[in-house]
Amino acid sequence: MSGTLNKVMLIGHLGDEVKMHYFEGGGCIGRFPIATNETYTNKQTGERVTNTDWHNVVVRNKAAEICEKYLSKGDKVYVEGRLKNRQWQGEDGNTRYSTEIQVQDFTFLTTKKESMANNQQQNGGGNSQAAAQSSQKPAQASQPSHSVSEPEDDLPF
Repeated sequence: MSGTLNKVMLIGHLGDEVKMHYFEGGGCIGRFPIATNETYTNKQTGERVTNTDWHNVVVRNKAAEICEKYLSKGDKVYVEGRLKNRQWQGEDGNTRYSTEIQVQDFTFLTTKKESMANNQQQNGGGNSQAAAQSSQKPAQASQPSHSVSEPEDDLPF
């Protein structure tokens, strides 16, 4: 095989709101961090240990606007894209480096609004309000913006 591959697939929770940057030509980018967790049991102590990794995510143009509109801190999202390394000069004159995931595809897995509606239904309070919130939920929040066809075997859970 003579080609190369640069592909990243993450399922995680947003660590912050989507930060938008608009350009003069009409384009825009959205940036947000995603947290992924690894949990295991320490064999010596029997204690559950969770390690969290943070990933810088970049979404462009229409996809960025959709993410800004429907995603909030804490929402669970699937992103697929490629790694991109950047370097720049900091204000102190030192060279800075950053690795980002340039998103090519994404799927909203859970949103805050959806989680709140489910919690209200489970607690027995405000069922009609929860149903109203669920019916007002935008179609993009529960449907992928791009089709993703992956075998179920690839998912770690």
